[in-house]
Amino acid sequence: MPGNMTFEALREAVSSGAVDTVIVAGIDMQGRLMGKRFHAAHFVDSAHAETHCCNYLLATDLMMATVQGYKATSWEAGYGDYVLRPDMATLRLVPWLEATALVLCDMLDHATHEEVPHSPRALLKAQIARAEALGLTPMMATELEFFLFEQSYAELRDAGWRDPKTLGGHNVDYAIFGTTKEEEVMRAIRNGLYGAGVTVECSKGEAEIGQEEINVKYSDALDTADMHAITKNGCKEIAFLKGRSVTFMAKYRADRAGSSSHVHQSLWSGATSAFLDPAAAHGMSEKMRAYLAGQLKYARQITYFLAPYVNSYKRFTEGLFAPTKIVWSLDNRTAGFRVCGEGTKAIRIECRIGGSDLNPYLAMAALLAAGLAGIEEGLELEPETTGDVYHAEGVTGVPRTLGEAAAEMTGSAMLRAAFGDAVVEHYTRAALWEIEEQNRTVTDWELSRGLELA
Repeated sequence: MPGNMTFEALREAVSSGAVDTVIVAGIDMQGRLMGKRFHAAHFVDSAHAETHCCNYLLATDLMMATVQGYKATSWEAGYGDYVLRPDMATLRLVPWLEATALVLCDMLDHATHEEVPHSPRALLKAQIARAEALGLTPMMATELEFFLFEQSYAELRDAGWRDPKTLGGHNVDYAIFGTTKEEEVMRAIRNGLYGAGVTVECSKGEAEIGQEEINVKYSDALDTADMHAITKNGCKEIAFLKGRSVTFMAKYRADRAGSSSHVHQSLWSGATSAFLDPAAAHGMSEKMRAYLAGQLKYARQITYFLAPYVNSYKRFTEGLFAPTKIVWSLDNRTAGFRVCGEGTKAIRIECRIGGSDLNPYLAMAALLAAGLAGIEEGLELEPETTGDVYHAEGVTGVPRTLGEAAAEMTGSAMLRAAFGDAVVEHYTRAALWEIEEQNRTVTDWELSRGLELA
């Protein structure tokens, strides 16, 4: 749901001393919260209208390196400002931080005050507007997986990020006793996020040692992306406050399954699901079939937005529940796209390609762009693939490297039409930089394999 605090309620809380800090945060290319902490009195007085940030926030990598090669900003252009404009509909209390509220922001061009086209929130809003022009409201939900570690981030950093020990010692998928051992952290996460206006449904142990999953109730696409970003930040902060740590890496160990972020999607027309036709096979309407056909047709072209890092592609391993084939199936966890809620008003498409490292705004924008293209083109849906999809022959595979996905993205006429050339080129640069950084890095695997024997 949107934020749980009105501006007037904030004003009263500031006056009474209940709130003394307001976090004002935009969303960066990695889906992280970036911004400032305001004294609440100053925010209420003037900063609620807008503040500023360096425009490099949409041109850095995970390490906050000032990456060159972007047309939008550079040393030559002087790294000027963007405007951060609070979206007051997202204003909320942050229960796990003392006397603190949070508001998410749109990023605007400093000169024109227009939204920055390649900003993640603007990209998603544009695709939502495209759906609304067709009389459709995109509704989505994400399932977010992560690993919970015994050590704090400081302890892991001092150990060179080696040998993180999961808080759980064995597979606790759905196990109540097993997850009781982790409940000090997970209960704080559920209750803290719920208190922040994130409609948490449940958490559970996932299908790997030390792996967790948190589920948030479906909502409109923008609200879902906002809740996803707040959830990731909240999980990290709450774990930190408990002396623990979490990772949203897609694959943190070669011998363990990766972490996903499945995206559930449906389109609605008012109070009616545009995906449901009770008289049709499986209850799938023509609109749903065309939308799914578009996602299948363009899946390789949008994979970068579901798997944005070199590490992301190490998750696509047969037999570990990450999909390797771009097909659809009914209630089949080996397929890239799974149809859930067959024949009911809850009928929806689950995209299983994305990892937990995705930026929710970019992932949802790309999925919408592909699905809406399917509707606009009147695409016919291919037959369902059944059985063990890992061993299906003659079907399209998920890109297996970031370079492969980047090439598909940059050559995509569909994405260029939906996002604009400048946006596609911006994110292509981000992908290429990630590959350049990998190519110059000597890994532990290379040392153990070749130091003596090469």
